[in-house]
Amino acid sequence: MNQSHPKKIFLASGSPRRRELLEQIGLPFEVMISEVDETTEYTSPQDVVRDLSAQKAQAVWQQLSREQQEESVVLGADTIVAYEGAILGKPKDAQDAHRMLVMLSGRTHQVYTGVTFCSSRGKESIFACTDVTLYEITDEEIRAYINTGEPMDKAGAYGIQGAFAAYVKEIRGDYNNVVGLPVGLVYQTWKKL
Repeated sequence: MNQSHPKKIFLASGSPRRRELLEQIGLPFEVMISEVDETTEYTSPQDVVRDLSAQKAQAVWQQLSREQQEESVVLGADTIVAYEGAILGKPKDAQDAHRMLVMLSGRTHQVYTGVTFCSSRGKESIFACTDVTLYEITDEEIRAYINTGEPMDKAGAYGIQGAFAAYVKEIRGDYNNVVGLPVGLVYQTWKKL
């Protein structure tokens, strides 16, 4: 893999899953968490993730010195789960997680991740969408899964790379996108910056 790209990456995310995915493909980066309130006027899933990823990237970009901006790229990302147009963010509590998992059980939903790069050449926002079909999940299984605590910090109340993998029937699209970052798309876009 060509690692001679001159631009250093600042990852505008505290997500351990996104860090692992960038490490997996060998991209050098530094974490710089953005402090944005994550509100948007958009309603379509792809516009929401593009806008929120752009807010995160721009917040970190503005914290960099002019010299850092010349030598760096800021990568912001946001992932949401959508079912029949309804956006499912991170659950507010166990009851909210239960509601989401009951909704997704036995059905196909979409996972969208928006990625925004800010560089001295401007801003570029992209997104990926993956279809995920789940097996039927019993109420007992849902409650047991919620009790692990795993769903509480994840969009749609589940992490595909954890215990929830037992309920995933089919994936159409990029698996890594469901984890939180479509790293193939990220790498191919970064190469062109």
